[in-house]
Amino acid sequence: MFFEFATATRIVFGPGAFPKILPDLPQFGSRALVVSGSNWDVSDGVCSVLRSLALEAFHYPIGGEPSIESVLAGVRMAHETDCDFVIGIGGGSAMDTGKAISALMTNPGEIYDYLEIIGKGLPLRHPAAPFVAVPTTAGTGSEVTRNAVLASPEHRVKVSLRSPLMLPRLAVVDPELTYKLPPGLTASTGMDALAQLIEPYVSNGSNPLIAPLCREGIGRVANSLVRAFRDGFDAEARQDMALASLFGGLALANARLGAVHGLAGPLGGMYPVPHGAACARLLPHAVRINLRALRQRDPRSASLQRVVEVARLLTGDKEADADAGVSWLEEACAILAIPPLRSFGLQASEFHEVVKRAQQASSMKGNPLPLTNEEVTEILLLESKSP
Repeated sequence: MFFEFATATRIVFGPGAFPKILPDLPQFGSRALVVSGSNWDVSDGVCSVLRSLALEAFHYPIGGEPSIESVLAGVRMAHETDCDFVIGIGGGSAMDTGKAISALMTNPGEIYDYLEIIGKGLPLRHPAAPFVAVPTTAGTGSEVTRNAVLASPEHRVKVSLRSPLMLPRLAVVDPELTYKLPPGLTASTGMDALAQLIEPYVSNGSNPLIAPLCREGIGRVANSLVRAFRDGFDAEARQDMALASLFGGLALANARLGAVHGLAGPLGGMYPVPHGAACARLLPHAVRINLRALRQRDPRSASLQRVVEVARLLTGDKEADADAGVSWLEEACAILAIPPLRSFGLQASEFHEVVKRAQQASSMKGNPLPLTNEEVTEILLLESKSP
């Protein structure tokens, strides 16, 4: 057995954690680039508080999913304003954008020198500028991961900028920042968190250090996602989801993912489908196909037993079989009103291209066992037939 575990230098969790941690920020520098979603109304307030601490703060709002262009524009702004650290506050888009900006602030050359798939994939030479991650959704776990996923519209693909040198210096997970998250985003980001707990747990890279985190996180999602969806101010449910998201980020950063994320990456590059929605819609069907493949080709696999354990955690039934877990996931998508992928333009005529790209994705290498092109296509077919 061989594994490693790496995460943010410091993690602070709890209701009210963000305002309490603000006085600690001057240790990272004197001029901060504050990256946030374009519609997040607290950003100006954050900048005001930073200025009260004798810090210069420059707000960089972004819209939509993180892209190569938004990162490059942020790097230019950081250099023009002489920023020495970055704060990413928002969903995964803000945090991934901020993480990539901080990496390119200190590393020479072009962004394509370091990008996977469409670039040279060279390792970063220098540690990123200090990065502080403050999630306002409960889903991506980006506050504790070592990569940033960026869209390249020109190539119709999403690619990663990845390095251990990109791990945040500080992750502040304050459940109170998620209270006003709309139900739709609560649903999709919550299912993304669940996918990032299930896939590492059943992956071929699962290890004894991330397994307890995954089990704990899955149980919290099962108990609290629908509650948070129905009542955003349910403090206990929001805390459960924030913690589950954190655990999912820790797990995926230190194990592997699988077919859900292998497909979600290409889909996000080819269509305007939010990452969380793609993961949510694909999750029950990927589990179903993996379950069948494991039973047929590797019935003694440890991954197969872990799929059974996932079902029992989701259903709360200690005697449940793996198929009950698939049913729970399908019912959750229906309750949470996750829109089908066809509503974002996915058509059967492009399944072949999606599958081709998915099979080349790094996430697919973590799947419990290799899936054939036909099996991966079947995941898309099952999703396309679902209501």
